[in-house]
Amino acid sequence: MVGASIIQRLLHGGYTNIITNYFSRRPGETRATRVRALRLDLTRQADVEAFFAQEKPDCVFLAAARVGGILANSTYKADFIYRNLMIASNMIHAAYQNGTKKLLNLGSSCIYPKLAPQPMKEEHLLTGTLEPTNEPYAIAKIAAIKLCRYYNEQYGTDFMSVMPTNLYGPHDNFDLQNSHVLPAMIRKFHEAKEAMEKGDRNAAVTLWGTGSPYREFLYTEDLADACVFLMERYSAKDIGEFVNIGTGTDLTIRELAETVKRIVGFSGSIVWDSTKPDGTPRKLLDISRVKALGWEPKTGIEEGIRKAYDWYLKSLSS
Repeated sequence: MVGASIIQRLLHGGYTNIITNYFSRRPGETRATRVRALRLDLTRQADVEAFFAQEKPDCVFLAAARVGGILANSTYKADFIYRNLMIASNMIHAAYQNGTKKLLNLGSSCIYPKLAPQPMKEEHLLTGTLEPTNEPYAIAKIAAIKLCRYYNEQYGTDFMSVMPTNLYGPHDNFDLQNSHVLPAMIRKFHEAKEAMEKGDRNAAVTLWGTGSPYREFLYTEDLADACVFLMERYSAKDIGEFVNIGTGTDLTIRELAETVKRIVGFSGSIVWDSTKPDGTPRKLLDISRVKALGWEPKTGIEEGIRKAYDWYLKSLSS
């Protein structure tokens, strides 16, 4: 999802020599004319080193990751820490070895302590215990931040890190077993709406937890704009160890559910399964640092969800 948005932003910016990689799902042909897509397993060090030695990229956006919501994080703990550690280690080291001029590493707001002060500032990193349900993923993402920092300090590289909040948008993962909360909601409400239209008057949507946690959501095209903005205008020394990318506003999961329900057009009920975990009570990013650099988000939550739902509907018919 993020990689596709960054590529589209680069194409709109007039860039032509773009290389992307994929592991299992080849990128769509709509961007094939100016983009070379190579199949590459980023967890394999030899393959990554061979790729860098051959292509010698000037700039790298490191958006690859093994990601998912609470269910996926809780189920695939070893997979999440292993794959994300390997991807970061292989990519960052190969970029250094082959003289990459700039690298931008994408992390996640889950790096912050479970009970971090709100909104979360960059200096709150490693000041408390992580949320247990996503600790393996968070540890891998923290390691990537530190890799970039220490390569910069020891080798003089220019490797930046950005920490986005919860993301959504075109090319999102709508698999109910592995997706994040917002795409999962979109699919659940859509399928419940279809069930009602087929005659099931008792169709309902069951959601995990109590609905009380607060979450912040950023439209993926806004993140892509921020990444290209920072890559074009700034260096690691300008932004510090890393910089938050978000909207600076949040809402409860219950409010989010009601918003998705309204946009999808589902008229049934919502059932909250309080036996399932809520996760971190609140994860609101302080975005004052990136705003001071000259960037702000453009897409509101209602507009973004409508766009994401429209893309989902089109994907069902393609």
